[in-house]
Amino acid sequence: MQLIGPFADGAFIDQKHTGEGLDRSPELKWSGAPAGTRSFAIVCDDPDAPSPRRPSGTPWVHWIIFNIPATTSSIAEGLPRDAEPRELPGARQGRNSWDRDNTGYRGPLPPPGSGAHRYIFRILALDTLLDVKTADADKTTILKAAQGHILAEGQLIGKYERK
Repeated sequence: MQLIGPFADGAFIDQKHTGEGLDRSPELKWSGAPAGTRSFAIVCDDPDAPSPRRPSGTPWVHWIIFNIPATTSSIAEGLPRDAEPRELPGARQGRNSWDRDNTGYRGPLPPPGSGAHRYIFRILALDTLLDVKTADADKTTILKAAQGHILAEGQLIGKYERK
């Protein structure tokens, strides 16, 4: 599958999509979903947190969204952080790594001076809807529920650095 965003793969993410800017989720588009796809899930995380030189081994999660209908091939910029956004009927947003205000997208905000971090947006085409309660929807739970149901996947990597 191919995942396309407002930045090229490996390029820097515009500040408006970061915690220093407007903290708006980027527009994402995808293609190449195989026959039998019933839903999509997107996970965005930072494997370089807290620093590319000293990553913790546990990526910092920026976004979990799942049960995106199979008829969907894009998400508009600025999706609200609602657990069940009405702009994308059927989809649910899970918990990111923040202590509070942790539903939906939270943009890059690496520690100043820690270097350029990578933000990996992964899309999974699934042969099912995930039976996960929104309150329980963290990255581990979503990926465990998706095991054995992934038909295809794609990714897009963006970078961001705070000076």
